[in-house]
Amino acid sequence: MGKIGLVVEGGGMKCAYSAGILDAFLKDHISFDYCIGVSAGSANVASYLAGQYGRNLRFYTTHIGEPGYFGLKSYLKTRNLFGLDYIYGTLSNSDGADALDYDTLIHNPAEFELVATDAVSGKPRYFHKEDMKKDDYRIIKASSALPAACAPVEIDGHLYFDGGVSDSIPVKRAFEDGCDKVVILMSKPRDYIKQPESMKTFYSFKCRKFPKIVCCLNNRHNSYTKSQHLAYNLEKEGKVFIFAPSKHLTMSTYAMDPDANKKLYDLGISDYKDLKNSLDDFMQCS
Repeated sequence: MGKIGLVVEGGGMKCAYSAGILDAFLKDHISFDYCIGVSAGSANVASYLAGQYGRNLRFYTTHIGEPGYFGLKSYLKTRNLFGLDYIYGTLSNSDGADALDYDTLIHNPAEFELVATDAVSGKPRYFHKEDMKKDDYRIIKASSALPAACAPVEIDGHLYFDGGVSDSIPVKRAFEDGCDKVVILMSKPRDYIKQPESMKTFYSFKCRKFPKIVCCLNNRHNSYTKSQHLAYNLEKEGKVFIFAPSKHLTMSTYAMDPDANKKLYDLGISDYKDLKNSLDDFMQCS
């Protein structure tokens, strides 16, 4: 069958959709040789590779109302609208209320890469799961650190922002890493058209020390559209299989609504069931 990869897009709360599909994968024992995640998608992949069914869902429903997860208090205290230290530290560490099973993750035979964006160069940095240490999930924080909404994350003297800034749908990377076929979990419907980033004045000011990041954000609608087109063209060639929300559910990246997030999670499971036979054919075909 060759080397089969999995790409999981970011998108904040919209990633509740991929959380549903990943849980369906776990339930049906579907595995991949290679996985790469972006932003919240990287966190979703971590739980999936750790074999923790239902864990991702709790981060879109149970935990979102907890102090420290999201909001103005978190932003004023930590410079993070999303409480990255709380989500990927307090909750996720081995003594946390919803610990990541690091040992299972690290011993999973699948390759696992996480995308972050170098704050100085604006280029993607692809971290490997071997760069992750138990109770030190800074590479997930880095992959999820939205510019302006979050402070950059320091790793080995370098600062990083959200991976979606530089490589939103890293299908090209997956093939460069030797994949013969790739399954992509998108967080937006197929007809989604990304518009220029809003609040340009705000993010330009907040990220003024990182002009390459500002440039990436200014051009992100173009780079995202380019990634979309590449994915869809590869799908036509039979090299890619895409899951994308089959319905338009009204919500945003910052939606702190557990009921809405659960509906998106359920949509992921429903779409998986509808496409399961086609997915099986895709993965088994040489």
